[in-house]
Amino acid sequence: MTRPVLRSELCDLLKIEYPIMLAGMGVWGMGTPPELVAAVSDAGGCGVLGGSALSPEEVRRRIQRVRQLTDKPFGVDLLLPASLAAASTTRTGVREELRNNHPEHVAFMHSLLERFELTPSPVENDIVNSDKYAEAQIEVVLEEKVPIFAAGLGDPARIVPRARDQGMVVIGLAGTVRNAERHKEAGVDLIVCQGTEGGGHTGRVSTLPLVAEAVTSVAPVPIVAAGGISDGRGIAAALTLGAIGVWMGSAFLVAEECGLPDVVKDELVEGKASDFRISESWTGKSLRAKHNVVSDAWAQSGLPSLPTPYQRVLMEDFLSAAQKAGRWDLYMNAAGQGTGMLKQRRPAADIMADLVSGTVQALTDTPNRVEFAQ
Repeated sequence: MTRPVLRSELCDLLKIEYPIMLAGMGVWGMGTPPELVAAVSDAGGCGVLGGSALSPEEVRRRIQRVRQLTDKPFGVDLLLPASLAAASTTRTGVREELRNNHPEHVAFMHSLLERFELTPSPVENDIVNSDKYAEAQIEVVLEEKVPIFAAGLGDPARIVPRARDQGMVVIGLAGTVRNAERHKEAGVDLIVCQGTEGGGHTGRVSTLPLVAEAVTSVAPVPIVAAGGISDGRGIAAALTLGAIGVWMGSAFLVAEECGLPDVVKDELVEGKASDFRISESWTGKSLRAKHNVVSDAWAQSGLPSLPTPYQRVLMEDFLSAAQKAGRWDLYMNAAGQGTGMLKQRRPAADIMADLVSGTVQALTDTPNRVEFAQ
């Protein structure tokens, strides 16, 4: 069967069939495993690996695995250090600083372990997001000659000259127009503007006004829209605003190829838009996730969230214990408000097919629903 045609400038830039990108998501590598990345790329979009909290060696292994699964273009998304507190560059060191300087936060985290009858099970790797760690990850991406690089957080300026030398497309993610303007100044090829509706780390500005203003403010650098987009109607709206494509995460969290447990995917399918709320309790930064008893407990504790990496290291030890106990109801189920439109678990190829056909339908139907004259 002939596949529908849906092309934009993004397709030419990334050498893909459809202007749809898989957001590179973290969750200890479960969000965007190689199988999901390859499936999205094979279906005509651009799969993107999320490298957050993965060792440089694991990032390399996953890049090579994607190449075993597909010969289509794909990217890697890394979190570059932005406004980190002056903390140790190892998890062990951060834990020691927590015990010495924030004993009340450590005590509260342990009270949560006791409340939910969890056995302490600290994260085993000693990785903390630092300049040294980020540079080691970047070197892997460059050595593996990945065609597309995205800076999910932080300033991608450090990689732009080296990326340009080997024809790599560099993407910056922005939550405000000012952030987008900084990415333009850094020389990126493409800017993803993510509205507050998006899952994971997110800002305070909604997708519609953010994209509409950024399209004008950072021209001629093209914009890709993100945040709360889960179907073809959302993609059509983004294209109408002037974006050349979309960056979508939550819609693919329920894909069969996604590494999240089925019970977590089912929680997403059953959730409503209002269930996914912003909290700083998970990482110390604004993060949208499924509201649960853990985020409630922090809000009721009266304790302020600590800056990154302190809050993140503290909570990752809690989440590690919850994961090993199979208590996914306590997990940080990061997803956007568009999750309320997801209805079932299914293959990534089926999700992509519906996104494309839904976009074409929305763009086709619009003139028939609106009366206008020139």
